[in-house]
Amino acid sequence: MHLVIIGNGIAGITAARHVRKLSRHKITVISGESDYFYSRPALMYIYMGHMEPQHTEPYERHFWAKNDIGLKRAWVKSIESGAKTVTLDDGSQISYDKLILATGSQSNFFGWPGQELKGVQGLYGLQDLASMEANTKNTKRAVIIGGGLIGIEMAEMLRTRGIEVTFLVREEHYWGNILRREEAEIIGRHLHEHHVSLLTQTELKSIEGDQQGRVSGVVTKKDELIPCDFVGITAGVHPNIDLVKESDIETRRGIVVNSYLETNVEDIYAVGDCAEIGGNEGRGLVEQLWYTGKLQGEAVAKTICGERTLYNRGIWFNSAKFFDIEYHTYGKLFATAPAGEASFYWEHPQGKQCIRLVYNEDDQVLTGMNAFGIRYRHQIFERWLSEKRDLRYVLQNLEEANFDPEFFRRFEKDMIAAFNRANPSTTPLVWQKKRRWLFGIGT
Repeated sequence: MHLVIIGNGIAGITAARHVRKLSRHKITVISGESDYFYSRPALMYIYMGHMEPQHTEPYERHFWAKNDIGLKRAWVKSIESGAKTVTLDDGSQISYDKLILATGSQSNFFGWPGQELKGVQGLYGLQDLASMEANTKNTKRAVIIGGGLIGIEMAEMLRTRGIEVTFLVREEHYWGNILRREEAEIIGRHLHEHHVSLLTQTELKSIEGDQQGRVSGVVTKKDELIPCDFVGITAGVHPNIDLVKESDIETRRGIVVNSYLETNVEDIYAVGDCAEIGGNEGRGLVEQLWYTGKLQGEAVAKTICGERTLYNRGIWFNSAKFFDIEYHTYGKLFATAPAGEASFYWEHPQGKQCIRLVYNEDDQVLTGMNAFGIRYRHQIFERWLSEKRDLRYVLQNLEEANFDPEFFRRFEKDMIAAFNRANPSTTPLVWQKKRRWLFGIGT
């Protein structure tokens, strides 16, 4: 059997690795973007001078030949599902028995006047990184459109080169569709400390250019002109389905798959950012995270190798870094609290660490958490959410989950004290210092 995988991101490559673990099927990975699989989140560190491109490749280059995984550097032009062939941009064809579509995402551009000017771009892959290197060579002022994680990464990249950055966010606060006000305000203050000008409730109207066809500024919907030499478009991403739009493979927002990651066409699957799971039953889920792509790759590999396997995302989590403030989230925590939910929020007076624990009002069972500036163990929070532990239990045992390095200050005692002050009519929680180990000696 010949398995062809279009796309060499985390979902496609994980599928290739697990098919190889389970079988001796012939595997060909096709990508026009790069010769080798690399970590997209690490792109910023190449620009900042912390890493070389090869440092972002998780596997040594001999890995592919050693594991008999064929790599083809090419763009796919079309898919002929009846003949079970894909046609490449050079006109050649590759036959397949089974096909995995792992075509990833594309940056959102919303038809703004001037978005085609030189110096206007998104940031998704290696080609975008190369464009950014060229577009910012003599840049002094930049504007970033959109308040997501890619935007703040781009802001950090630009600031390392001394470029002035103005950040336009249409919501009332940064990442307003994800974060609640208190957490968003921490990030807003942090951006200011790093000399990023954050303009909230501000939308882009148009991008202005000079006589050479290069960006010279942006105009907001308030008719304010902001001069700049570079515009970063980071207003989210959407599934890259261009390859299959005209085919018999069903699409909506993404490539429609069932819970086994199967499309409506026999022997064709879709995984990762491009897949819309459950879309054949209505509006489906598009899950564009590193770990969900990895889990989908594992599941589809089992199915292809004869063990039909449901994709199970498990408990939702994500992590990121806002300059030097680390963030992670587990479970369900929405920007606006749903009915029946309550939350406990603690923030350090200096505004660099906080935690939010959300729980059911009726039984106080934990349903989700956010943490900024404090590291908590994924496995422990996953276990607590699975076991339906309540708020008091989690607070009482919270230090068990902390994995900040030795000598970092711990804040769990302060959190328990804050909870007791906010709940004077309940039995107070008692903080018990957990045993910590240093060089084999209990402390």
